[in-house]
Amino acid sequence: MGVGARACDYDVVIVGGGPAGTTIATLLKKYDPAISVLIIEKAKFPREHVGESQLPGIGAVLDEMGVWDKMEAAEFPIKIGATYRWGNSPELWDFEFIPLSIYKDEGRPGKFEGQRRMTAWQVDRAIYDDILLRHAESVGVEVWEETAVRGAEVEGDRIRSLTLDDGRTVTGEYVVDASGHVGVLRRALGVGITEPSRLRNMAVWDYWDNAEWAVEIGTGATRVQVLSLAGGWIWFIPLGPTRTSIGFVCPVEYYKQRKLSPAELYAEAVKAEPRVASLTRNATRDGDVKTTKDWSFVADRLAGGNWFLAGEAAGFADPILAGGLTLAHTGGREVAYTILAMRRKEHEEAWLREMYAERQKKRIEQYIRFADYWYCANGQFTDLEDLTAEIAKEAGLDMSPKQAFRWLSLGGFAHEDFSFPGLGGLDLLAVKEVTKVFSGEGEDRSGWEINKYNTFRLDLSGTKKQQMPVYAQGKIMQAECYVRDGRWLPNVGLYGVLVGLLRRHNDLGSIRKGLEAAARKQSARSGQGAGFFVTQGVSTLETMLVEGWVKGSVDSKRKTMVYTPIVESNFHKNSDALPGAERAADHPAL
Repeated sequence: MGVGARACDYDVVIVGGGPAGTTIATLLKKYDPAISVLIIEKAKFPREHVGESQLPGIGAVLDEMGVWDKMEAAEFPIKIGATYRWGNSPELWDFEFIPLSIYKDEGRPGKFEGQRRMTAWQVDRAIYDDILLRHAESVGVEVWEETAVRGAEVEGDRIRSLTLDDGRTVTGEYVVDASGHVGVLRRALGVGITEPSRLRNMAVWDYWDNAEWAVEIGTGATRVQVLSLAGGWIWFIPLGPTRTSIGFVCPVEYYKQRKLSPAELYAEAVKAEPRVASLTRNATRDGDVKTTKDWSFVADRLAGGNWFLAGEAAGFADPILAGGLTLAHTGGREVAYTILAMRRKEHEEAWLREMYAERQKKRIEQYIRFADYWYCANGQFTDLEDLTAEIAKEAGLDMSPKQAFRWLSLGGFAHEDFSFPGLGGLDLLAVKEVTKVFSGEGEDRSGWEINKYNTFRLDLSGTKKQQMPVYAQGKIMQAECYVRDGRWLPNVGLYGVLVGLLRRHNDLGSIRKGLEAAARKQSARSGQGAGFFVTQGVSTLETMLVEGWVKGSVDSKRKTMVYTPIVESNFHKNSDALPGAERAADHPAL
């Protein structure tokens, strides 16, 4: 009957018309056309917004929403990856979602198929967010722009009504806070936040016209630039043929020490970075420098009686990994599925709320931890050199900083995706390559834990079986997973494949043959090569070994196989002839 046994104005009311809010609204209408959904948005779209760099996981959500073709028609640059210079080294490194050796130049607009499933975009948020909002309207979502929520009537753990700036009230059977950092409903509910990172950064940025791209790959593809400076780092993100977002991130303390205005600090950073200075030599700035604090946080609660937090209202992670839009779309999708399941009474409401909250909170915390790790690896952030041990301790492991660094380099991160291990668009192979570079181990790719052993045994001792959600085609299905010490081992995706193989085999050769058999079926469905699937499978085995789900031993009677990846690494030294590259060695900050 709605909130507090009263009839509601809408089935679902969403505060905020950004990516999280529009994802929720659009998917609700897709899978239940009769549902009434209202988006309340304080701004008038289009409006500028920072956070333009995407990760590949977003594409599948946009395709499910039915908005992929509209986005592709906007001709946003295809993000093939990123070029990094990090820490004290002048070396440039490239990370690519798909190795350029197998990337094929294709005409545009393209479809969400083949290699485009493995790439992303760099988006002008004014255009991108407007497309999302108008698409939501086109499928039947009611949208009120230039309307602010001023308060909420809360009874127990439920939101009874919202009060708008014009004095009206509106009610919803379910209410979602997708209002961004401000967290309008989060504050009204009295939900606190936790700031697990000791990083206290700020960002200052502006937009440029006619800046050169550092590199153009095929038709409309490029890499973003992430470049370390003495006081922080610069992002360089092409948003279209002529428009580029350039920002500087630094500790707030550095800003205070410099005693410059934000505009002066920004101009100094752009001038000090020779690569960026070269790319902008013929460009002009908007001249409207913007700033924001850049502090990572996660809400203490993400769901309650009839409410959910989504997007940045639920949490925020430092932008070094470009995870903001991924967290917004992925979390928004799961909120929509959860509300649909609640309305259909398909599962216990408490379990549905718990699963959404736990999964999304883990994602946010994981991005925060990995961001901390990236900063740890930058010798210019000297106050963080012991943070690796703290990151490991949060995962229940007592390690020295050196031990913790090795654990991180072996993939010691929680699951972002329950189908295979990885983080922020990096699969485990790429995570390993990143951390080896950061730890000074160079390009040696032999340091896999599985190469220490020739016998492997699945260890599920002390585990509890529980059900985990699988979100597909508008419904939530339950799948088995094993839980031990707060960690999950899903019996789905590649983890499920490995659990099955380890029940039958205990040597790497047989396990690999089993993966190859599974790969032939998988590659036919996904369009990805069998080698990619096998590499991901062995990476999953590596993760299970590092996390204790698999025990390794040496059988002297059995031959030991040494595994090396059979696909090209996505992380390698940069070889582009890029503007300003020849002057990198003279960089005053390095």
